[in-house]
Amino acid sequence: MTAVMEQQMVRTEPRSRFSEVWRVVRLHAVTPSVFFGIPWIIIGFAWLVSMVVGIIAHGAGGAGPEMTEGMRYSWAVLSPQWYLAVVGVQSIGMTLSFALGFGATRRDFWLGTSLMFAIVALLNAIAIATLVQVEKLTNGWGIGISMFDALWYGQSGWIVDFYTTLAMQLLVLFIGASITTVYLRWRMRGMLVLVFSTAALVLAAVAIATFTESWAAIFGWLMSIGIVGGFTLILGIAAFFAIVGYFVIRRATPR
Repeated sequence: MTAVMEQQMVRTEPRSRFSEVWRVVRLHAVTPSVFFGIPWIIIGFAWLVSMVVGIIAHGAGGAGPEMTEGMRYSWAVLSPQWYLAVVGVQSIGMTLSFALGFGATRRDFWLGTSLMFAIVALLNAIAIATLVQVEKLTNGWGIGISMFDALWYGQSGWIVDFYTTLAMQLLVLFIGASITTVYLRWRMRGMLVLVFSTAALVLAAVAIATFTESWAAIFGWLMSIGIVGGFTLILGIAAFFAIVGYFVIRRATPR
């Protein structure tokens, strides 16, 4: 009788791999403010500051092509990027142990987190690329400010603005996440090795480029591939960090 009851209690229907990954996405989505709320509060505050500056300049008679051109060099449109790196750290460091406690594997957790990153970057890229166009159509919200239509944005159309934002946000999210997997796997010793190794590689690359007088060729090549080519390179770096994190987290020990 006991054997029959135990047999009935055993779950026989297998869960699909995607359902396990989607469970992790839903786990992250329990706190949507972390992924969507705070980044857009930051953007909203930056937009408000830009509006106040524009209104003051307009009231003082200083609004004009010069102000609009000057604001194009503002980095306000990139204000949430730095916070998204922290989101990448929190997504792993504060959620992994909780997910493992609910039966998720490390592989499914990383895949689910990566899917959440892709959703966040996709939605943010759509919104920012659209706001660039709205700002252009309204002539800088009616007062000639240029917050979203800044830097490379607004130069090559909606698709390019979308693509560059997607690549950049994926990069910072995966950098934060993959660095956290190094800490969970090797703790402070691993972090020290990572920091010093990265510094050594950067210094070596700078030294090689300097002594071989290759800076002109490097900048020339970057100019030749254009905005899309440059951000394709950034997207490739994001993919590299995603792959590294996938292998490191499989032996990581949560706190």
